[in-house]
Amino acid sequence: MQTLFMVCIMSGAGSQLALFLFGCYVVALGVHTEEPRVAQHSEAEHYVAAVYEHQSIFTPSPLALVGRKQALDLMNQNLDIYEQQVTTAAQKGVQIIVFPEDGIHGFNFTRTSIYPFLDFMPSPQLVRWNPCLEPHRFNDTEVLQRLSCMAIKGNMFLVANLGTKQPCHNNDPGCPHDGRYQFNTNVVFSNNGTLVDRYRKHNLYFEAAFDTPLKVDHIIFDTPFAGKFGIFTCFDILFFDPAIRLLRDSEVKHVVYPTAWMNQLPLLAAIQIQRAFAIAFGINLLAANIHHPSLGMTGSGIHSPRKSFWHHDMENATGHLIIAQVARNPLGLIGPENATGKMNPSHSKFLEILAGDPYCEKDAQEVHCDGATKWNMNTPPVFHSEMMYDNFTLVPVWGKEGYLRVCANGLCCYLLYQRPTLSKELYALGVFDGLHTVHGTYYVQVCALVKCGGLGFNTCGQEITEATGIFEFHLWGNFSTSYIFPLLLTSGMSLETPDQLGWENDYSFLSKSGLSSGLVTAALYGRLYERD
Repeated sequence: MQTLFMVCIMSGAGSQLALFLFGCYVVALGVHTEEPRVAQHSEAEHYVAAVYEHQSIFTPSPLALVGRKQALDLMNQNLDIYEQQVTTAAQKGVQIIVFPEDGIHGFNFTRTSIYPFLDFMPSPQLVRWNPCLEPHRFNDTEVLQRLSCMAIKGNMFLVANLGTKQPCHNNDPGCPHDGRYQFNTNVVFSNNGTLVDRYRKHNLYFEAAFDTPLKVDHIIFDTPFAGKFGIFTCFDILFFDPAIRLLRDSEVKHVVYPTAWMNQLPLLAAIQIQRAFAIAFGINLLAANIHHPSLGMTGSGIHSPRKSFWHHDMENATGHLIIAQVARNPLGLIGPENATGKMNPSHSKFLEILAGDPYCEKDAQEVHCDGATKWNMNTPPVFHSEMMYDNFTLVPVWGKEGYLRVCANGLCCYLLYQRPTLSKELYALGVFDGLHTVHGTYYVQVCALVKCGGLGFNTCGQEITEATGIFEFHLWGNFSTSYIFPLLLTSGMSLETPDQLGWENDYSFLSKSGLSSGLVTAALYGRLYERD
């Protein structure tokens, strides 16, 4: 049974990257069995998009060597499902559909065993080609032909991911020893079946079967219904190239994002980072993830700064189609006074603290109080715990209200909070400022309020999805980067939108009240790309 609910959000404040808005959003989550629902808007201001979370049919032995025919037999089973989704989407007026990374061929191949699964890929910059109408122009392009024909049949732009090959010669210094490049490739077809463009994944995630392109692809394609789209794949979302560089083009308001993402809580679940990226850059993100709950892989969505349609399902082994109306021009910045009408007491208190008014500033070592106000004077103990494979410094969040600070390596994180009722759960405020080195190397600055896995300090940072603790809070830190992604996740893998988000006195902050369910994670996730 599909669960639908409407949440009205006020959000605002800001400067630098964070974009936030006032509005209502509709969310679809859980197990979906009903027909996709589409909100009604004027065609001029919106377009209709779809993403499909695909339960792939895998080869039972990805290391085994098979022939092209056997590889095509397996890929055509997945393509048959794609075609069914295109037919359904076409009946709903969809203008662009996105399919996930690895959805056609699978993964865990070697460089040799994946070869029969690869299509030849001519450069769309050099060759104008419609594979459906010109099927014999190039050999080994059967998958491209089927995708092109689907785009024509559905009368929609189609984005899919496949493995591709490109011959190279000895005079090419980057040419692999076997005389060919192999790429993890996204392709874009127009509604008339023409191959519009292709993007070759740059930030590979332990993908021995594929090569990294010698030069980063910065691919932007144009559409008649929504203007410019950017495109990248999965792990790329955490890096400057190509994701951030693409968005330096102010005309890029939309991104298509095939992914095969393994959820990692409490900070990097698929829908968490997808929504955070859309909010941080004020764009629409069309994210299609592969669906394999046994591998922790689920979480797709159509995300904008003001609303999200998402799907996260760890229980059912079935694919899911999301269809939504999407604004051609996502709303821009709105200041706090316009968004909230008047300053709420919590935000006033936050501003007074930043201004140095008489509130107690506290860390684990000492308490500083100026003036007559004495508030929440009990100093909590500092402890360390592993979160996301990083050594976080944390303090417990005790009591019904408080003001906490915790620091590490130059980054100080602050929390001003109130709780209507206390739950029998341990929460902690954590900080990490350093190089993440497990499953990728990249520099992060993180301020995070998290629910711990149990009542012991050593459980803080564990992966949990259920919580009952309700908070009204401001979370802020003295970040040394402007690239900050707001993460806000509540019980049952539900997404929430910050009330306010932005910068005050050189501090990045996030505030929220009126949570719909217990808080799992509230975090400011900063990336310092230049320190990678």
